Amino acid sequence: MALSRTSPSAATAPTGGRRSRAVVFLLCWLCLAADGYDLMVYGATLPGLIGQEPFHLTPGTGGRIASLALLGMLVGSLVAGMMTDRLGRRKIFITGVAVFSLGMGLTALAPNLELFVAARIFTCLGVGGLLPTAVALASEFSPAAGRSRRLGIVLTGPPTGMVLASLLASQWMDSFGFRPVYGVAAVMVIMVPVLVVLLPESPSFLAARGRVAEAEQVRQAYQLPAPAAQPGAAQGGGVAVLLARGQRSSTLLIWAATFFSLLTVFGITTWLPQVMNSSGYGLGSAILFLLVYCLGAAVGTVLAATIADRVGPKPLVLVGFVVAASALLAISTRPSTPVLVVLVLLAGFGGLGTQNVLNDFVARHYPTEARASGLGWALGIGRIGAIVGPTYGAWVVSQSQPLVATAVGFAATALAGGVVTALLPSRGATR
Repeated sequence: MALSRTSPSAATAPTGGRRSRAVVFLLCWLCLAADGYDLMVYGATLPGLIGQEPFHLTPGTGGRIASLALLGMLVGSLVAGMMTDRLGRRKIFITGVAVFSLGMGLTALAPNLELFVAARIFTCLGVGGLLPTAVALASEFSPAAGRSRRLGIVLTGPPTGMVLASLLASQWMDSFGFRPVYGVAAVMVIMVPVLVVLLPESPSFLAARGRVAEAEQVRQAYQLPAPAAQPGAAQGGGVAVLLARGQRSSTLLIWAATFFSLLTVFGITTWLPQVMNSSGYGLGSAILFLLVYCLGAAVGTVLAATIADRVGPKPLVLVGFVVAASALLAISTRPSTPVLVVLVLLAGFGGLGTQNVLNDFVARHYPTEARASGLGWALGIGRIGAIVGPTYGAWVVSQSQPLVATAVGFAATALAGGVVTALLPSRGATR
């Protein structure tokens, strides 16, 4: 029997009965944890790939591979940002999970360097589209009260996955090589049918596209307030909306802040284990510094998101940049190992934690109909910084004192991000 206009749609479901919003948050968290695993796994395995079988990478080649993969992430982020506000968050989210799961499996099986690089680029196409879509979904299924806190909890997914990637790499690389560290992430393909069954579409998106009956079904199932968008109220949230009068200057500043944030984060996470390894730490210990960085990011995300509900995200982003820059400058003094661990924790707290709160700022700044586009373009333009970061890192790592050069070099980019953030408006549209 054909579905009526008021029946649950396969592209919109689940809508039957009362549903818990916690399921949406959990699904987003799990997939973002896998997303974070993918983002970190290359940097975690890089010390075991440089000068080693099977690829015998040089530092320069290692940096270029990271940048090429992040170019794929840039393309994925921009495409997702344009398409989610047209096709819906749900379809793009599920597609992203399927692509990066398949890509991780292909990376693990790559017989030569060319296919390894191609698989990394393919994987990052899926990764690039996932984060802005997940943030848009989690934001729209959160009530205004406590939204930053809930979004902050969801955004602990990436650093949790990063911690897991660092931990597995530190334990497996010496004994088993890189393949199982990548291959284990392919298990996330089992999430695809789970998402098809359990992940709903955004009711605000449905209402903005004139699918009012479906929007009402989702709203009632998840006990959400009436969607702000009405039929005909929004005809898309593309880049023209982001650069329209009244938004242009803040959009350009958001892009610049994200550029410096992701340049710093991806430069550090790509090269931190290698820098520590070259500074005299064993492979396993060097990779564990990456784990410490990610733990700091997870703590920073939750703490900053909780405070952001009271003061807004902008002050937390600014403080985060300053903390990261200060910690990195202190690292350049070559402190003792216990102090170094604390400083790396603070660098993650202020660096990667800052990026997660910056995502919250972007989600608040733009109206619902432009939210996913705003996030997609911010992360897409910002990922130009992510592309530059590993290559810039390869240059600073090649200096005579790699630890000092790396710390000072990325302290400078974090400080630049703080300056740009100070120029941002404190509030934007939050409907």
